[in-house]
Amino acid sequence: MRADGRPRSDGSVLNPTTERLRRPSPRLARIGRRVLLAVVAVAVLVVGTTWALTPGVDDARARVDARLSAFGGAALSGDVPPRIAAALLATEDSHFADHIGVDWRGALRAPLGLVTGDDLGGSTLHQQLARVLYEDGATDPLAKARAVVLAVKLDRGWTDEQILRMYLDAAYFGHGFYGIEAAAEGYFGLAPAELDWAQASVLVGLVQAPSAYDPLVHPELAAARQAHVLDRLVDVGELDRDTADEIATEPWGLVG
Repeated sequence: MRADGRPRSDGSVLNPTTERLRRPSPRLARIGRRVLLAVVAVAVLVVGTTWALTPGVDDARARVDARLSAFGGAALSGDVPPRIAAALLATEDSHFADHIGVDWRGALRAPLGLVTGDDLGGSTLHQQLARVLYEDGATDPLAKARAVVLAVKLDRGWTDEQILRMYLDAAYFGHGFYGIEAAAEGYFGLAPAELDWAQASVLVGLVQAPSAYDPLVHPELAAARQAHVLDRLVDVGELDRDTADEIATEPWGLVG
């Protein structure tokens, strides 16, 4: 029976009270809209306040150069090597060219990571660079929040190529090697542009944990991390599976 008491077309009978309960409550809908508007308003206020309290990023390149000078590194000469760029972006930020400094996919995973205590990834190259240059590497919640705003500022103020170059220059690769130039020379005795896929994938694997994946001290862990980098290169279509598997068997040519 329908709400008006007449039978439904299929012959079944529906309790009018049940029909009313299934309808969304206008009061609950209004409360939901108000809560949503309040959350959006708070988010806008927080972002606006953080934007005002974080510094500008016009000095980002100067900060990178000061970091290199302090630790005896050298800026990358020439173009960013394609193999290094491809391996880094596939592993650390596969949506690098498409976001505004913050990737919404990672942003959605971040709250779960705070609850579980696990690092679920999602930090873009922009965010990682912001933490190194402006937060002294801090990873506490407030530093991460500031890094989000700074990442957007970096995206607005610098080109993708400039951000990628600054990241590679600012990164620490272990054994006192700051910047890709020093790391390529220190581990392999080569310029970054001369690295083959095996060497590039090992080197890129170091940026997240240079001590843990140290190829000189922990070659097994370095190989496992290299395998992850190669898997990501396959996932994004940069390498096919057979080529990646072949690269994984090639010697690294370490000189350290």
